[in-house]
Amino acid sequence: MSNAAAASAGSRPPPRYALIQRLLHWLIVVLVVLALAAGGTIGFFGFEGLRDLFGPAGTDFVYTTHKTLGVLVLGFMVLRVLVRLGFGKPGYAQPLPAPQRIASQTVHALFYVVLLAMPVLGWLATASGGFPVQLFHIELPGLIGRNEELSEVLFLWHGYVAYVLMGLIVLHVAGAFYHWLVRRDEVMQRMSLFR
Repeated sequence: MSNAAAASAGSRPPPRYALIQRLLHWLIVVLVVLALAAGGTIGFFGFEGLRDLFGPAGTDFVYTTHKTLGVLVLGFMVLRVLVRLGFGKPGYAQPLPAPQRIASQTVHALFYVVLLAMPVLGWLATASGGFPVQLFHIELPGLIGRNEELSEVLFLWHGYVAYVLMGLIVLHVAGAFYHWLVRRDEVMQRMSLFR
């Protein structure tokens, strides 16, 4: 490549995801962090512990918030899949080495699976336990009949998937910092809301 071509290529902005993809990414990040915080609070204290600590109204608030966040994550993830199918994925300014590319593709694919499966498991676990599935205080269809044994299994898997999600978040953030601080490439700008 000539010096002029290299200079021209160097001045071009890096390939980025479409604005709607970047907005959905960061919106889902916020929703997931809040859902994990609410779910962690429920898991740590349990129903009785929450009632002792926050009273009935506070306990209802934590549970309703967690359910609402889960429903929102599911809805925005479905939208994200549709947007991804429509807009695709931008290339890289500099191709990633094969191991990094494979790791990146694997983590991203697992994120999609986990962020769709986890709220579905929570929805079905809640409904089969005889509890309302809520978006704010609007009750949504349960989609499944009451079955307490099934509910226990689904809640267990909902929790396991939460641990997988937290592991994926650690890997994703570590990869982002690696690109930002070690490689000093333009990968971080692909999903940034800012230039």
